[in-house]
Amino acid sequence: MPDWTGAKREEIQIPARDGASLRAIVYGPGTGTPGPLLVYFHGGGMVFGMAEAFEVGAKVLTEQLGCTVVSVDYRLAPESVFPTAGNDAWDSLKWVAENASKLGADPSKGFIVSGASAGGNLAAVAAHEAADAKLSPPLTGVFLCIPFLVHPDAVPEKYKPHYNSWEENKDAMILDQRGMLWFFDQYKVDPTSPLGSPLIWPSGHKSQPPTYFQICGMDPLRDEGLIYESILREECGIATKMDVYSGIPHAGMDFLPMHSVAAKALVDMKAGVEWLLSQKP
Repeated sequence: MPDWTGAKREEIQIPARDGASLRAIVYGPGTGTPGPLLVYFHGGGMVFGMAEAFEVGAKVLTEQLGCTVVSVDYRLAPESVFPTAGNDAWDSLKWVAENASKLGADPSKGFIVSGASAGGNLAAVAAHEAADAKLSPPLTGVFLCIPFLVHPDAVPEKYKPHYNSWEENKDAMILDQRGMLWFFDQYKVDPTSPLGSPLIWPSGHKSQPPTYFQICGMDPLRDEGLIYESILREECGIATKMDVYSGIPHAGMDFLPMHSVAAKALVDMKAGVEWLLSQKP
């Protein structure tokens, strides 16, 4: 794990709507100068994972971009089923927005919600909730890494010709179709609910901020990310940036640290977040 000597790393508790308390870790540059704010949700299929999963990324963003990063430990299945994680994500984002100055951040310099895999789903859900509720301060960017965005049973008819990775990569390394179905079963996700499939959000996507994507080519989730990026860019006129790692399985940048893509994805992440920060009004 990274050495946080001289920097800020502290655990906090975030209240959820039902009275629960959500653990989160705040990472900061330790300079005392408020910088951009980024809220992060870890991956793990809504079943496993922890806030510390993003420590390497947080180190880059705090040291090199001066960000304050809040990594949230939302509640996990099977103890907490759908839509608990989605609700926790929105509750966390609202609380962080309300308490940004206490956390040492200045969201006027940039306010980004982000997540990987299942956490990408939560980031997308929270971003849409924020747009509908006109969250203040507003989000200025979204970072979605290998996100789960739509249940295979809920893919809109018009996009089905472009939704091929679910079958093409059904036997892929790290995450296969069988694994995804197991995660769905543990979380008890409702395929038709936008809280499970944010790609079908009822109010649409035109109020979304600029969005940065990282997508893996050998991932069953590949095409939902590509479809969503196309919707934002082509149908909604939203600025997007995307890095695609051809031939790499889901979360290969994390599970294959010996592969060159691990280092490249980290460099790309910094550039992607810098791009998001440059897009803010």
